[in-house]
Amino acid sequence: WELNGSFYQPSAFLMMGIPGLEALHHWISIPFCALYLIALLGNCMILLIIKKTQSLHEPMYYFLSMLALTDLGLVLCTLPTTLGIFWFNMRRIGFDACLTQMYFIHILSFIESSVLLAMAFDRFIAISRPLRHPSILTKRTVMKIGLVIVLRGMVSLLPIPFLLKRLTYCGKTELSHSFCFHPDIMNLACADIKVNVFYGMIILLSTVGMDFIFIVLSYILIIKTVIGLATKEECLKALNTCVSHICAVLVFFIPMIGLSMIHRFGKNVPPLVNTLVAYTYLIIPPALNPIIYSIKSSHIREALLRALRRKSE
Repeated sequence: WELNGSFYQPSAFLMMGIPGLEALHHWISIPFCALYLIALLGNCMILLIIKKTQSLHEPMYYFLSMLALTDLGLVLCTLPTTLGIFWFNMRRIGFDACLTQMYFIHILSFIESSVLLAMAFDRFIAISRPLRHPSILTKRTVMKIGLVIVLRGMVSLLPIPFLLKRLTYCGKTELSHSFCFHPDIMNLACADIKVNVFYGMIILLSTVGMDFIFIVLSYILIIKTVIGLATKEECLKALNTCVSHICAVLVFFIPMIGLSMIHRFGKNVPPLVNTLVAYTYLIIPPALNPIIYSIKSSHIREALLRALRRKSE
């Protein structure tokens, strides 16, 4: 412990694996390794296919590249500490290292939320203004949107580590997960955390909350536009282009909302439920997104099959 008058700060935190199943961590690591491997290979494959296929150099696939990069970042943020616990029981993480991991996990989560909103906007423009779509979402515009998304996440979350460093911590250093999460660290403090709670709630609602609301509004407008189309075939074709994005939105937002609610209101929720929701939130979307887009996007699927044929020849 570092002592400065009445100010106490731990030198390190202790991370938790899966409570009650510590003896099975080596076996539990097998499905986790599979999910991490799928996420790493799948997202790298998406990036490589989009880069090498000229016909995929369109706004929809530029945003998909951003999503794949974000998912890779989330995987690389949590993989070392999660597998470190499962394989070697390495539970200790330095205070500053924990804050750094927490900062990047939250930034990448906010970026993923914003990218999903940008993809919803792209689908709305493509369906409602198909002729103007190329002129509205140019390559330069997509790059600007990407830059704004990254800056928004970095700037909005920049005060969080400093708000945690100013707190006094008392005795308990055990985190609830195998990664560092803002509410988890905050709840270990014995000082007044009202500022942290208020700032965290405001940032969450003004970023991820607003993103979700605008995504829902985008799909209300998309459905309204699709209903006005002449034939049933045109309606189904237009909606089919949105299926993969809707799946990605649900896979990301449902666990995230669940984890936020548990941390803020679920004090009586069993630790195992809390842990499983957290892993679902950070590991399942990066693993499922490449699969969803490979199955539903005929362009991605065809490009992948062409690449596989070239390798086999």
